[in-house]
Amino acid sequence: MNDSDEGAGQAAPSRRKDARRNQKTLLDAAAAVFVTSGVDAPVRDIAAKAGVGLGTIYRHFPTRADLIIGVYRHQVDACADAGPALLATSPSPHSALGQWINLFVDFLVTKHGLAAVLQADNTGFEALHAYFLDRLLPVCTEMLEAAAVAGEIRPDTDAYQLMRGVGNLCIGAESDPRYDARRMAELLVAGLRRPHH
Repeated sequence: MNDSDEGAGQAAPSRRKDARRNQKTLLDAAAAVFVTSGVDAPVRDIAAKAGVGLGTIYRHFPTRADLIIGVYRHQVDACADAGPALLATSPSPHSALGQWINLFVDFLVTKHGLAAVLQADNTGFEALHAYFLDRLLPVCTEMLEAAAVAGEIRPDTDAYQLMRGVGNLCIGAESDPRYDARRMAELLVAGLRRPHH
């Protein structure tokens, strides 16, 4: 990627692109550290994983709460972006939906540490929950509609109810090694299939 021949006018956009890319690297690293060590993990562990100095993290995210909110939004965005990508590449809309619900389960099971921290600040939590629904409901709706149009699932499936149901299946999953939330969610998605007469 060589911007120099584009002239000086390109410098600012490419700097912005770099900043966005750096922030994504940071958030990916923070998400991974939170999953393995919890949201109280030392910021220096995140810096080490991202390959940046502590100063860089504090410049982007002055407080731990900022970092946690950043990770949460980043993961919601990744989950939202995955929907259309899966629809475009999967053999069928139902199979895309199944893969997307797996990602959604992973998100729900690994974000419980985040949820606990965020509930302390209720307004922040409500804003994030609204963001979560704004971003993910349309994606889930689009996937359900595609599967219904393809005749794979019943046409009357509501995205909010499905996401809420999957959310309920995930409660407590991370603390019970005998329970596999992903497997239960797969059964739920399989059950959406239109019965073949």
